[in-house]
Amino acid sequence: MARAKRSALVSGEQITQSILVFRGHKVLLDEDLAVLYSVATKVLLQAVKRNIGRFPEDFMFQLTAAEWAALRSQFVTSKPQRGGRRYTPYVFTEQGVAMLSSVLNSERAIAVNIEIMRAFVKLRELLASNKELARRFDQLEARVEKLVAHDEAITVILSAIRELMAPPPAPPPSPKGRPIGFTADLKEKP
Repeated sequence: MARAKRSALVSGEQITQSILVFRGHKVLLDEDLAVLYSVATKVLLQAVKRNIGRFPEDFMFQLTAAEWAALRSQFVTSKPQRGGRRYTPYVFTEQGVAMLSSVLNSERAIAVNIEIMRAFVKLRELLASNKELARRFDQLEARVEKLVAHDEAITVILSAIRELMAPPPAPPPSPKGRPIGFTADLKEKP
């Protein structure tokens, strides 16, 4: 019963939709993690800052203003003067999320982290299968290109054969009305 309750807390699909890519890393925003853990973003970041030694640059980093602006342009967010965010968010890599479970020591944090790890694994598997599909598609595309080149060559050969099989065109009539060259139907002169 407890296991079913934990997995119902957060769906893998909800987590997967929250995963973003920044600087070549798959990451989750601090505010998305706060929602998943049912804590305020401020509380999450305070816990992280109290344990900052556990979060090196490859576990957590702060977005630049340009990265944040690009992300904000994709989503409708409130303006800072209206109570929105006043600083660029922190993002957590898969390892950083795993470390959060030791910082946020609650049952919910543990259950959510398990689901997040499953989502990262599923995403990795999906990307690996897509790479295999992309490789196979490239192979198929190369074969089709060869076939197209062969088809074009066959078309050229068939056109040349058709030209050779066609009867020669009739010679144009001579200006004086007489055929040019030797003809068998010449009348004998008396």
